[in-house]
Amino acid sequence: MIRRLGTAVAAASILLGIAPAAWAQPRESGKAAAGAAASAPTSGAREVAVTVYNENLGVVKDRRRFSIASGLTELRFTDVASLIEPTSVLLRPLGKSPLEILWQDYRFDLVSTDKLLERYVDQPIEVSTKDDQVKRGTLLSYDPASLVLQEAGGGLTLLNRAEVRQVGLKEVPKGLITRPTLVWRLRSGAGGEQPLEVSYMTGGMGWHAEYVAVVDDAGSSLDLQGWASVENRSGATFDDAKIKLVAGSIHRAGPERPPQPLFERGIMADAMAKIEERGFFEYHLYEVPLRATLANNEVKQLGLLQASGIKSTKKYTYDAQKDPKQVMVTVEFENAASSGLGMPLPAGIVRVFQRDKDESLELAGEDRIGHTPKNETVRVSVGGAFDITAERKQTEQKQITTRITETAFEITLKNHKAEAAEVTVVEHAYGDWEIVDSSLPAKKKDAMTFEFIARCAPEKPVTITYRLRTRS
Repeated sequence: MIRRLGTAVAAASILLGIAPAAWAQPRESGKAAAGAAASAPTSGAREVAVTVYNENLGVVKDRRRFSIASGLTELRFTDVASLIEPTSVLLRPLGKSPLEILWQDYRFDLVSTDKLLERYVDQPIEVSTKDDQVKRGTLLSYDPASLVLQEAGGGLTLLNRAEVRQVGLKEVPKGLITRPTLVWRLRSGAGGEQPLEVSYMTGGMGWHAEYVAVVDDAGSSLDLQGWASVENRSGATFDDAKIKLVAGSIHRAGPERPPQPLFERGIMADAMAKIEERGFFEYHLYEVPLRATLANNEVKQLGLLQASGIKSTKKYTYDAQKDPKQVMVTVEFENAASSGLGMPLPAGIVRVFQRDKDESLELAGEDRIGHTPKNETVRVSVGGAFDITAERKQTEQKQITTRITETAFEITLKNHKAEAAEVTVVEHAYGDWEIVDSSLPAKKKDAMTFEFIARCAPEKPVTITYRLRTRS
């Protein structure tokens, strides 16, 4: 049980610089707050679980064992994400001894060369140069290019920072730390070892799905592999973590953090394993069966699904509103258990390959799909049909009355393939409309869309005509 006696406090310092690698690293003086013993982690196992959402968000659950002194004590929790949201932190004791939280801090005023120099202005320092000279004096000022020292005799020394080999300081100034740290002031009734769980939200994490489909020559069957690519740029590494992935967009109360640059991308494909999917609130949750390490600045690929022999259909579609010059090719299949699928498919990119005569896989095209529930059709647009052409033109327009207009259209399809092809022609209309005449039956899809199905024999042009009446 935890009884909170105060409001959480977050440090407000700003990180100003990064230490050049050639400069010596200072030593930290790890003193606990006055009047309180520092609670140290024990050698027991650490257990980490990470839930990753689609949109720059992760939730971390970190369990560790600490040796906690009775009475007032300070608990320091390191190895947390640098993009942590401090107000989301929750400390929960897992043992039987109650703890009382007096306050909590998130300290991220990290040690760097410029931070140390800032704290040592008007303080004595020692500088060693690359030519083995040693300069001692009071630091008056610094900038990215130089240091200004006042010697004991009153003279001034200007040093080029590029020529500095090492800076000697007495100690780490109070308040600076080497890594982001959560700190609690606790009151414990009984001392001893106690398991604790810290959970928090962090930015810099996300995941997306990617699929590889291999279709046969006829486009009537395909094999599908799905991968979940998990990105971790939160500033922390989570070793041997239990990983869950949540598909869907959750509502956030405030503005999201801007995405941070990913400086290094390490890709690792784990052995394909069956990821368990289940409903969670109004989203879908995918649980990775094996623990894995999510290293900072890494993209880890986890096996999401694998299915073979999925019945598919290759379709030709002409929609002049999307592309007036090309007939597009789409590959469609049902997300059904009978096809070896039947689990909700997270949004992602589907890359479609086909085997050439030499058995090599060649890319046919790629498309992005949205979140697709089970028993729904997946449609992947892979590109333009080279041997099927289309031409659309308006042939007439009449003003029947002041409110009624009739417009005539003509679409000509040509098939230069060796076999016949079926082409779906998609047309659009707006307002109050009806088709008063057409050379082929029209099927209304919704309030603004209708379509024709045309069978095109090789080298025999097919012309579709229709007349549209609209009322204003």
